[in-house]
Amino acid sequence: MPKKNKSFYDAKREWEKNITNSPSRDYNFDTLSGKKLDPLYFPKNPDDNYMDSIGFPGQFPFTRGVHPNMYRGKLWTKRQFSGFGTALETNKRYHSLLSKGQTGLSVAYDMPTLMGYDPDHPWSEGEVGKCGVSVACLDDMEDLFSGINLGEISVSQTINGPAIILLALYIAAAEKQNVDIKNLRGTLQNDILKEFIAQKEWIFPPEPSMRLVTDMIEFCTRNMPKYNTVSISGYHIREAGSTAAQELAFTLADGFTYVEYAINAGIDIDLFAPRLSFFFNSHLDFFEEIAKFRAARRIWAKRMKNHYGAKKPESWKLRFHTQTAGCSLTAQQPENNISRTAFQGLAAVLGGTQSLHTNSMDETLALPSEKAAEIALRTQQLIAFETGVSNVADPLGGSWFVESLTDEIEEEANKYFDEIESLGGVIPAIEEGYFQYEISRSASSHQKKIDTNELIHVGVNDYIKADEKIDIPILEIGRDVEDYQNKKISSLRKSRDSKNVNNALLKVKKSCIDGDNLLPPIIESVKTGATMGEIVITMKEVFGEWNETSVF
Repeated sequence: MPKKNKSFYDAKREWEKNITNSPSRDYNFDTLSGKKLDPLYFPKNPDDNYMDSIGFPGQFPFTRGVHPNMYRGKLWTKRQFSGFGTALETNKRYHSLLSKGQTGLSVAYDMPTLMGYDPDHPWSEGEVGKCGVSVACLDDMEDLFSGINLGEISVSQTINGPAIILLALYIAAAEKQNVDIKNLRGTLQNDILKEFIAQKEWIFPPEPSMRLVTDMIEFCTRNMPKYNTVSISGYHIREAGSTAAQELAFTLADGFTYVEYAINAGIDIDLFAPRLSFFFNSHLDFFEEIAKFRAARRIWAKRMKNHYGAKKPESWKLRFHTQTAGCSLTAQQPENNISRTAFQGLAAVLGGTQSLHTNSMDETLALPSEKAAEIALRTQQLIAFETGVSNVADPLGGSWFVESLTDEIEEEANKYFDEIESLGGVIPAIEEGYFQYEISRSASSHQKKIDTNELIHVGVNDYIKADEKIDIPILEIGRDVEDYQNKKISSLRKSRDSKNVNNALLKVKKSCIDGDNLLPPIIESVKTGATMGEIVITMKEVFGEWNETSVF
């Protein structure tokens, strides 16, 4: 008779208790043939390593998921990334998506907004509303969510350099709706470190940028307990060309840096850590992606508990949003992107994601058309309701292949952590160009494999369709969006009380100098009619700008 693993049986009883007390969807979880399925499957005779490395869903180290019954209790949030043109145009798209079953909103901002420029700035010319929605003032934010109760829906905002200003606009818009900000739910990307590493949309130097992130963590911890203050993003690291292990390691290293800064600012780890979330890429290698997500939860849980001393299980849980891989989409035979996205979305679900964006087939050509966006949303609904993968928690757990891959990715990530630590941490490694070089090396290697047909990319280097004609609708953004936004900003500057605006901006500048939390004076300034660009200019006077180290 095999010796019983006490910790296993204790954990099993705890899981059974937790699942009994967990909410359950009113849904038929049987197979199509009518076979009854258990909520979870596990070994009858686990080995000594089982509890340390795998365990049960909802329990440390969370390899099998952050909730006891996973999608039997609650499906992932279907959160399609959307934004284009003016705030009013995007608002119409939001209402359309919500009417078709989307369960959360995710705001895509245009390039001027991402870089902290007003639409009438010379550097904004030709880019206003093109790759996202243009938002520069409180009126824009109010228009964006017109007819949408911010107290009832979760909103994710993909914004980093000027994140503190967009958060202030969001708070001010909620208050105009008479929504108590303590009830606001959603996520602010606010991951400036990955901007320095991969996406390159920063405004201020690293240290002042980290101060802004810390200020937001402190403010939201005190005033917005349901709000995720930072979405630590590996997505853009992967889009820049990293491997799965690099995406995982560099993203978690960024996360640990935010934790350290918040601790050093005197914020209790068990108050802020549960409101940190992550954002990962789901790429084409199906099983590698699943293993990456499982390894991420395990690494985060162990470090938060054992290294940083977090006491609450909620602080150990890595919760994450997933977006399918934009860099895997092709302009050639774009309808094939529907299939690519379905496989990637399925991997994210099997990996235990908490929310998901599925890319549209036309995103290499333009912003998604309404039809393409609907197909992408339907893809998630097909996964949820027609594949059976949501009926069992971690259905691939215990697979020799998946568990081996999970262990290997964890081991590789730990090697990267050692390298980063040897360089003095994330910020010194950024300043030295370490991440940039590592990612460029991986990107180059991958491209060479495609160029030599070592890797097949359907429609690109094989199965090519000669004389292909693209026959799908394309969303076009005209110059009229820029004209509209410029007139709106001009009208705002004429109608507002300039004295109140200037006084509010002086308070922002003083807080920059004195080290006070910057959110209160920025909220006050946007309420006076100050624009995002004006606030950024004010902050630059104190913080300055930054140029990265060239690695080639």
